Amino acid sequence: MPDLYDPSLDPGDMRAAVRAFPDHLAEGWRRGESVDGVGLDAGSLDGIVLCGMGGSAIGGDLVRGIVEPTAPLPFVVNRGYTLPGWVGERTLVVASSYSGGTEETLSAFADAKERGARRLAITSGGRLAEIAQSDGLDVVTIPGGLQPRAALGYSLGVVLRLARTLGLATLSDAEFESALSAARDRAERHDRDADGNPARDLAASFEDALPVVYTGVGLLEPVGMRWRTQMHENAKHPAVGNVLPELDHNEIMGFESGPPALLDRMHVVALRDADDHTQVAKRFDATRDLVADGIAGWTELRSEGDSRLARALSLVQLGDAASFWLAVRKGVDPTPVETIQALKKTLA
Repeated sequence: MPDLYDPSLDPGDMRAAVRAFPDHLAEGWRRGESVDGVGLDAGSLDGIVLCGMGGSAIGGDLVRGIVEPTAPLPFVVNRGYTLPGWVGERTLVVASSYSGGTEETLSAFADAKERGARRLAITSGGRLAEIAQSDGLDVVTIPGGLQPRAALGYSLGVVLRLARTLGLATLSDAEFESALSAARDRAERHDRDADGNPARDLAASFEDALPVVYTGVGLLEPVGMRWRTQMHENAKHPAVGNVLPELDHNEIMGFESGPPALLDRMHVVALRDADDHTQVAKRFDATRDLVADGIAGWTELRSEGDSRLARALSLVQLGDAASFWLAVRKGVDPTPVETIQALKKTLA
């Protein structure tokens, strides 16, 4: 098959941003070293809340999935204007806004100040940096100039380093470097404009379909969210999803007598992990056996790697690259998000 990529349809060079994810992750991890000096430890906290929206929040979601089985205190991601009622003086509130101007995050950060919570900011600048610096807070500055979703590596690296500093993650330097090395190899493989690139090949399955992304709870749940939002923003393509076992208690019934025109376009992507609960693994198999014959397709993808970080990254990168190649196949510019910008202008 001839090359699909037309640089004129990617003036913002989203292709380079997807390829650079491992470099961004390494730099975020390095910059996250600065939080080693903030004088915090898990013993002095009752919980950690990361406030963010969109591409600035998903790094927190991924870290939450990675540390959940062993974290000694709650780590939650807050998407909204206010904070949960339990947030107080023994809570660390991390504001993550790539632009520094996300209104929901700024509002929640102000709420944290009113409650006397401990605060930290991750941003490329903007109003958030100004507020944090004025209040004498620690600010982890990450490079600007990208779409927030394309800066995931930076924010993920910073939050992952913070989680280790606070004792939420047991990730060693060797484990991080191993995951990073695999990510670099994967980025090169996913960038090839040729048959045999799994991300490019996968995109062909979605071009005329509605992707339905299923995961188990835990590590891959935020990965499934990332898959969906990347298809939305990069490919301007609808995508939906759910988690097992919950979907087996309700959503599975929708396949029984749904509109044939819709079912014939639904392509399930089942993201599976070695740590899925044994009953969840059985449910994946049983759900597939019950519904796969009545829809356009069912694709199973398994995470790869020796650590939870490595396994999460393996599928994050595949989803990011697949969404990019889907945009290429559709002939749409993967970078701008004009409808989102129009909405922000209306609200402003």
